[in-house]
Amino acid sequence: MTRLAVDSSAPDRTELNDEHDSDEVHALPDQSKAAQELLRTLVEWVFVAVCALALALLIRLFLVQAYYIPSSSMEDTLHEDDRVLVNKLSYRFGDIERGDVIVFSKPDNAPGQINDFIKRVIALPGETISFANGQVLIEGEPYSEPYVGSNRTFINGRLMDCANDPPSTDHCLVPQGTVFVMGDNREGSTDSRTFGPIEIDSIVGRAFIKLWPLGDIGFM
Repeated sequence: MTRLAVDSSAPDRTELNDEHDSDEVHALPDQSKAAQELLRTLVEWVFVAVCALALALLIRLFLVQAYYIPSSSMEDTLHEDDRVLVNKLSYRFGDIERGDVIVFSKPDNAPGQINDFIKRVIALPGETISFANGQVLIEGEPYSEPYVGSNRTFINGRLMDCANDPPSTDHCLVPQGTVFVMGDNREGSTDSRTFGPIEIDSIVGRAFIKLWPLGDIGFM
């Protein structure tokens, strides 16, 4: 019987295939692990971005919000294009105080296209505010207003939506649930002298920090 000679110098195909297969088996897990790490990193960053956006929206909706001043009605306290930070929780945990600078939704009978107004609270619910010789009086007593400077306060016509009957051109009994507001620039402000006391429910919050300009940052 003839025997086939085996060439010992020929490469063992089984070994080559095994080694080749072995290389592929080790390479695939390495690539898969890198892809998983990249995917995990992307997912984590997306999660962080979504959480940060949600937190920012919640803060703006319920806590604080920045507003810019659209007019000169609050000069010299605030000037046009100044930025202020408004605390939306102020009146959930405390009462409105005379002198507070507040942001509120535009009254239905107010002129102009601005959606939010910023003014100072001057008279509280149930109080009578009156005007004589350019001076503001609360319950008949002169009220000191250093923030108005040399400005005088005058009325141009009948005061609207007050509790006193008949309406008057020189005094207003502030209805319950409302406050009487005015801008510090009395000669250049459309305020409760024009549209009457505002509903407390329309108040967005209290302006408590001036953010801009940088050289004038501070609490209000």
